[in-house]
Amino acid sequence: MNEVLRVVIADDHALVRAGFRMILQSEPGIEVVAEAEDGGEAVAACAQHAPDVVLMDLRMPGMDGLEATRALHAAGSSVKVLALTTFDTDRYVYAALRAGAAGFLLKTAPPDRLVDAVRQVAAGDTLLAPSITRRLIEEFTRRPPPGSDHTTGALAALTAREVEVLREVAHGRSNAQIAQRLFVSEGTVKTHLNRILAKLGARDRAQAVIAAYEAGLVRPGERAPE
Repeated sequence: MNEVLRVVIADDHALVRAGFRMILQSEPGIEVVAEAEDGGEAVAACAQHAPDVVLMDLRMPGMDGLEATRALHAAGSSVKVLALTTFDTDRYVYAALRAGAAGFLLKTAPPDRLVDAVRQVAAGDTLLAPSITRRLIEEFTRRPPPGSDHTTGALAALTAREVEVLREVAHGRSNAQIAQRLFVSEGTVKTHLNRILAKLGARDRAQAVIAAYEAGLVRPGERAPE
């Protein structure tokens, strides 16, 4: 990751882009390198400027944010997609996670939340607001019960401790919380998580959570143990 975080803002409303630019440009260590008013422009801007993060509105005319996210990851881009949505019930939430979005942020979030979100996603953390997480779980309640697909097979390759860590991640706990619960260091948790991602073929924490749900390791509505 660059010393200065480079950001592309993709939204079809000029006033929204201007607002985001003003907020981010006022922060030290963040530079807005380009703006885009649709998904096609966002993909082109990312190819030209190689940003660390792209703020991607999901609902844009032409190529929308979902298609753009898919295109970026199909092209092997390393940019982290922070998806922007107006509603926490957006039907694109699950699909965007599958496409490779690193996190979601509601457009109604306060300015300091936007800045924190950009920094978190750039650092490799997955950002899912509680309301977004509920939406993700609701999606799974409408899906058939998990079967013996490739995801289930991949979980068989995990060690008992890695399964334990993945379950904690799927319950929404941070590395620090997991370390405290399992009586290990945060560094050890990160090592386990890296191995989990490699074995599952997952790009990031969000996709690992999806794998945990799809394989039945965690069930929708299941309460996290205290």
